[in-house]
Amino acid sequence: MGAVTHSTTVAVTDNPQVARYTYNAPSAGTVAVQFGTDTSYGRSTSAVTTSGGAVTILVAGMLAQTTYHMQAVFTGTSGQMKDADQTFTTGCVPCKFTGAITTQTASGATPQPGIEMLDGINDGGIPAPVATDLAGNIIWTYMYPDQEEGVTAFPIRQLSNGDLLMLLAHNSSTLLTNSTGVDSVSELREINLAGDVVRSLTIGDLNSRLAAKGSTLTLGAFSHEVSPLGNGHFIVDATTEESIVLSGTTSATTVLGDVIVDLDTNLQPVWLWNTFDHLDVNRQPFGFPDWTHANSLSYVPADGSLLYSLRHQNWVLKINYADGNGNGAIQWKLGPGGDFTLLNSDGSPDTAPEDWFYSQHAAEYLSTDAQNNMQIALMDNGDDRQFASGASCPVTAGNYCYTAIPIVQINPDKLTAQYVFRQVLDPSLYSSWGGNTTVLSNGNVHYDLAGLTGTNAAVFEVTNQQSPQTVWSMSITNGWIYRGERWPSLYPGVQW
Repeated sequence: MGAVTHSTTVAVTDNPQVARYTYNAPSAGTVAVQFGTDTSYGRSTSAVTTSGGAVTILVAGMLAQTTYHMQAVFTGTSGQMKDADQTFTTGCVPCKFTGAITTQTASGATPQPGIEMLDGINDGGIPAPVATDLAGNIIWTYMYPDQEEGVTAFPIRQLSNGDLLMLLAHNSSTLLTNSTGVDSVSELREINLAGDVVRSLTIGDLNSRLAAKGSTLTLGAFSHEVSPLGNGHFIVDATTEESIVLSGTTSATTVLGDVIVDLDTNLQPVWLWNTFDHLDVNRQPFGFPDWTHANSLSYVPADGSLLYSLRHQNWVLKINYADGNGNGAIQWKLGPGGDFTLLNSDGSPDTAPEDWFYSQHAAEYLSTDAQNNMQIALMDNGDDRQFASGASCPVTAGNYCYTAIPIVQINPDKLTAQYVFRQVLDPSLYSSWGGNTTVLSNGNVHYDLAGLTGTNAAVFEVTNQQSPQTVWSMSITNGWIYRGERWPSLYPGVQW
């Protein structure tokens, strides 16, 4: 059919780059909105199912201070119907963004299509989650009102309904909560693309719910990770403290550890895992009394287990979660001093201690076989790296500090680990904290260097080969990026 108007309205939202498009569907079907800077449009939202009547869709992914054309597309049993063309002019990117973002694509190279979702740290010039196109233009932000509390929105997760999930938490768990206090905002939050809060759970509310179930555990703050599961549950990381008389001492020390909490669809805690119950508190590679410093949780669908990255143990743990029915046993520890032998490319033991990863971030499960062909990508920041000479990072001259980008394949039966990809970065790209690594659908490796010299960061897409070649890169000046990820678009199931 031709263009037909059904009492359409296009309204502003609290986000200057997001429009609220309301369309009256003539019957049951689906509605999506296509949009662009002219009537060829070019981008689309997800399709929304309707039984007929008013349908509201948030349109996001637009440049600031730009006039856009947009049009609802209705698909029903009688075919497709298009609304009349509408226009909307976006507002300014909030003035708090003082960081500079530039990108570069290698000659003749084609990066994986999509957008960059940047998890900005509140201490820099990119103080909030930011989405950009591959040219580095900001197309979406979330200027959460709690920024004045000094909290950061830790990692941004896209839910199947199009909402975004995050933790608002203190940007470091290195301060013990009882002795210094954490910021008043410590919250699990789900928002829509306009930034409206859909639902939330504060750490205080979670402690109350734990107490109501008979738990004596007290959580200090949400920490670095929340991960949505296919059953609608959220797996979340939080801190807790215990006063412990350590081996060789006579007085108690306050120690900061980590807890995994499984929240059901009503945000009720239904499964707990506590580092103090499963690890030796006298093992203290570095960072103590911030003992474990967990920073990522990854679900293993092959057997329903969890991968848990403990930065201050230099370990990634595999935990018997069994989709909420597990006993919490540690099935193995990957890293220096753990359960695995690291192998060279020829299969011989790699005895160089520096070849292991250290103070890692964001261990991500990649493969589908949890038994004999398990691949894990992570960010090897390199703090506390140990060398055969006895030297370690950090040292005064900085000679021994470097960051690496590893993808490790493990065989749990043989307890062997071997790198299938490892890019050792130039010391000028040493990133002592944050960051993440993943493999894109085109096979390239994508990684974020969260904290370079000064207040700077970088994101790279490189070829997955022995001598990686840079395909695309992003440089951030005056802005730390805790994680940088390539998303297909701001809408689930839609590729831009």
